[in-house]
Amino acid sequence: MPENAPPLPVTWRPRVTTIIAYGMGAVMVIGSILLAVGLPEQFKLPDRVGMVAFGVAVACVLHLLGRLRVRADEKGITVVNPLRVHHFEWAEVLDVTMVEGDPWPKLDLANGVSLGAMGIQSTERERSRRAVAQLTALIRERGEAPDRL
Repeated sequence: MPENAPPLPVTWRPRVTTIIAYGMGAVMVIGSILLAVGLPEQFKLPDRVGMVAFGVAVACVLHLLGRLRVRADEKGITVVNPLRVHHFEWAEVLDVTMVEGDPWPKLDLANGVSLGAMGIQSTERERSRRAVAQLTALIRERGEAPDRL
């Protein structure tokens, strides 16, 4: 059954990945602070600062996984993956596909490249199916140029 296009703007984020990433980040920062405070006296200030800095560094890496999202608005689609943010106008995106077993859907672009949209995770089965159907409906509604005779 075809999905209706949702009203814009709309953002899709993985629920479980975000909770785990930010939860583990908080555990790392709090744990490293508690460990730095509880270290024996033989460990000096640089050791304690290094311990906290390590916890913060791990939290920063986890933030890269927590910030994943796909956003559609009037201008186009924005895909936020761990290391890069990609902006595409509607005409640049031809289709979105998620084959059984894929971890996330792929956007098929007009230049022949496919890009993973990690903001929609297949581990969240029904949410990911609904998100892909909504994104497909938006691409059909806004992305295709009209036929010219």
